[in-house]
Amino acid sequence: MNTGTPLFSRYGQRTRRSSAITKARRSLFVGAALVIGTLLGGQIARADDIYVGDTGDNTVKRFDAATGVSRGTFVQPGTAGLNGPMGMIFTDGQLIVVNQDFGSVAGDVLRFDSNTGMFLGKLVSSTDRGAGFAPQGVVRGDPGDRFYVADLGLRGDDCANEGNVNEYNDAGAFLGNLDRRGFKPAFYPRGVVFGPDGLLYVAARGCPLSTDPADALIAYVLRFDPHSRKFIDVFASSNTVPDFHRPEGLVFDDHGDLWITSFRDNSNANDVDRILKLDGRTGQLRDSLPLWETGAPRAFAQAILFGPDGKLFIPIAGNAAETTGQLRRCDTETKHCDVIVAANSAGGPLVSPWFLIFKRSDPATLTYRGR
Repeated sequence: MNTGTPLFSRYGQRTRRSSAITKARRSLFVGAALVIGTLLGGQIARADDIYVGDTGDNTVKRFDAATGVSRGTFVQPGTAGLNGPMGMIFTDGQLIVVNQDFGSVAGDVLRFDSNTGMFLGKLVSSTDRGAGFAPQGVVRGDPGDRFYVADLGLRGDDCANEGNVNEYNDAGAFLGNLDRRGFKPAFYPRGVVFGPDGLLYVAARGCPLSTDPADALIAYVLRFDPHSRKFIDVFASSNTVPDFHRPEGLVFDDHGDLWITSFRDNSNANDVDRILKLDGRTGQLRDSLPLWETGAPRAFAQAILFGPDGKLFIPIAGNAAETTGQLRRCDTETKHCDVIVAANSAGGPLVSPWFLIFKRSDPATLTYRGR
């Protein structure tokens, strides 16, 4: 509102009222607008949709983030060969979806219109040089607004074929991999995100095909310099953080602390799947959010995301009918979680949800940029 323009100027009339009356009316008008804004502000802040990739029927579905009400299927089943939707970001008016393309020789990175869900083309095709064999997480950021895709690897179903984090330019051309030579253990990355320090944080696990039970417990968070591509250090691992196993999704909160998924130790009947909170400076464990209790139906998450009002959104995958397909919205301070989308067995529309995104999620940090 231009407070220097007379109230009736849009009708081409000049006001002859005294400046005192004009100011009084203007004050009343502005005051009323502020009151209305205050009353509606909470609704406006929460009026956002969340988009969830469903590997159960190869779709991307949309929900009201405040109520969990379904807004329908945004990307229709199997569009453009979608077969295993993984990491997603919104950027340049497009929804970018990593397509692992289960059972194929390589995956794709697909582009959809951010308003209609219409397929626009492939950013990276499975036949392109540098296409990931089993791509999962994706972000886009500096330098040069490049795309970074975590590729689990295992080409040929062989643990010797380790993964990489692949780098692409804005046209999808392959630029190379992050240099992991300084990291001596085997490398099977799943999730990636830019941290507050501008470094790339990568979640990695042990070989999924290994018959050694110890490999199922391996967890790493590694840091890389996106400018030099060099490996910096191990930020956290299963050796330094209790109950930390097979991580994938990772996001930072507004205080700079890192939240990351952790799967249970299957050899320990008392262990559960959980989301861990790590100190953003030291990598040490600060808190834990269990996703179920011993003896209750299992619930685990592949990815997580912060949204409106600082709430943590958690899609539940797995095989337990009572929990699979839920979308939970959690207060990280109280650890209270609301189930805003019911489990599939209870009529919920999600079959096997993995990654999720808001239009207002930063494509580099995944931080929610709304109110």
